[in-house]
Amino acid sequence: MSSTDSLQDLEKGRIPSNKEVEDVASFQTEEEQAQGSFEQRSTASSTHQRAGLDDVESQSDEVVPQEDDEDGLPDVRTKYDMGSASWRLHWIAAVAEFCGTFVFLFLAYMICNAAGHAWDSHEYPDAMLSHPAAVVMIAFGFGFSLMVAIYLFGHISGGHYNPAVTAIMMLLGEVTPTRGVVHWLAQMCGGMAAGGCAAVLTPGAVKYTNTLGLHVSRSRGLFIEMFGTAFLLITILMTAVEERGALNNQAPVAIGVSLFVIHLALVPHTGCGVNPARSFGAALSAHTFPTYHWIYWVGPIFGVMLAWGMWKTLQDLDYKYWLRVDAKAKSLRKSDRDARAQRK
Repeated sequence: MSSTDSLQDLEKGRIPSNKEVEDVASFQTEEEQAQGSFEQRSTASSTHQRAGLDDVESQSDEVVPQEDDEDGLPDVRTKYDMGSASWRLHWIAAVAEFCGTFVFLFLAYMICNAAGHAWDSHEYPDAMLSHPAAVVMIAFGFGFSLMVAIYLFGHISGGHYNPAVTAIMMLLGEVTPTRGVVHWLAQMCGGMAAGGCAAVLTPGAVKYTNTLGLHVSRSRGLFIEMFGTAFLLITILMTAVEERGALNNQAPVAIGVSLFVIHLALVPHTGCGVNPARSFGAALSAHTFPTYHWIYWVGPIFGVMLAWGMWKTLQDLDYKYWLRVDAKAKSLRKSDRDARAQRK
């Protein structure tokens, strides 16, 4: 008879024999030993797990690069905010600035050459292209080419494509000095590449260089370039940098239209540089640097200072706050007028 049967007999009330009693006692002893062994194993397992947790906690203070976070992105707190990764971001920005500058200036140079060869007339003997139709065509070329380039690569690098734009962004703290230098190099290389390609691909003389118009002195040209650059920069600051909600999405349109209008005003007088990369790339492709080429560098520098001064003045006046105050005052006055009208 098994030990289990003996236990059942005990439960039924039958008196077991001595042998059966010994079997039951032996079974209970084995069961207790098995239970004790299970408890020991459970205790050892929990102790081991606790030790593992302690090891993890002791290692949590160490900086361990995590490959991915909950969003699937690298842990930028450890390795992606220093070392070669930052230079990778600089290279990405450089490629975007180069490509954007190339697209912008290549299309504009090609349109400018087409306008020059189509409307080359002795009726307008200026050194610049001053035929009204040519001026409009050139203005469209530069304005809309810039708009397209900003839409293409602006979300990667900011869409500067102009050393003057990068300079004012550095003054405002929007761009670090290292990133600014990277942008400058990429923009100059993009301007030279665009000028060279346009010169090779279009027949005839290069028509997109910057030269002074008739009776335009160097001092006049300098101030014309200064004001043109300042107008372009303040447009960029008020539409792209200034927080204006949904209107920021239309910044490329406003910037392109502003450059279009600036070209309408400046092309007959200075050729409308307002961009050292544009002026240098064109002069290099034409193998000619006029003695007054410096105004296309100094003028934009002065324009940066003027635009920065205008921006700082508006910020120091806290114009956003006072505009809100004025709007609230107008609303209260309107409410008072409506209340008086109802009482009457």
